[in-house]
Amino acid sequence: MSDPRLTPANPRVAHVSLRGQVTADRFTQGDARQVTVPVADLLHAPGGRRERQLLMGDGVTCLEDRNGWAFVQAARDGFVGYLRSDQLGQDEDPPTHRVTARATHLYPTPDFRSHELAMLSHGARLAVLGQEGRFAETPQGYVPAPHLTPLDMLADDPVAVADLFLGTPYLWGGNSALGIDCSGLVQAGCLACGIACPGDSDLQETALGTDLPEDALLQRGDLLFWKGHVAWVADPDTLLHANAFHMAVVHEPLTQAIPRIAAQGDGPVTARKRLKG
Repeated sequence: MSDPRLTPANPRVAHVSLRGQVTADRFTQGDARQVTVPVADLLHAPGGRRERQLLMGDGVTCLEDRNGWAFVQAARDGFVGYLRSDQLGQDEDPPTHRVTARATHLYPTPDFRSHELAMLSHGARLAVLGQEGRFAETPQGYVPAPHLTPLDMLADDPVAVADLFLGTPYLWGGNSALGIDCSGLVQAGCLACGIACPGDSDLQETALGTDLPEDALLQRGDLLFWKGHVAWVADPDTLLHANAFHMAVVHEPLTQAIPRIAAQGDGPVTARKRLKG
């Protein structure tokens, strides 16, 4: 059976690629939209639980817009869910840059003394129209130019990207500098480096990297998986992960983390993965 998290279909509507595979009242190509708020919860159902989060400028395919809720599939990882309709706009200004600082602010004028309009998280995507002094002009306002980089300029160390989130509060389903979970932290590092990455840890365990034997020497950038959890290897002795025990993104000694996680009922490490050979 197809994973519902990645299947763009509900009882009323489905993507045309699923014709003959699912039952729906109608099939559609959908239309391209993008997130227009700093952080948007992608929900399991209208008003339901949070599955993941999308950031400003993230693209989606909108399959249905009904009663104030949009049924969408995220461009970055194929995750399916519901956003409030007022959190989306037409895809009129394709993003050119992304936020590479842990967080930045959006200002109404190119002056850091002006009252900020919003906080933007690492990974938010913006269309830069020009530059005025130290600020990049975007359709939403002005952003400090040092906090942005062109979309085609990729990072080369996903752990260094994840390190930006140290101290960020743990948030189930979170994908931003306001709150993030274990799989969100892995996805942030991967996407900044141009590595395709699913949204949840079980999907990441299947899709990412190559398996390492249990006796392999771990190195920076490797991933350890448990049932329901994932962590970056910062160095052979240290993990970097968002976890509910510390309720934050932390460094934790490997020799402490593995028995602690097992003792709290999450079992042993289920996979060791290496992203690069």
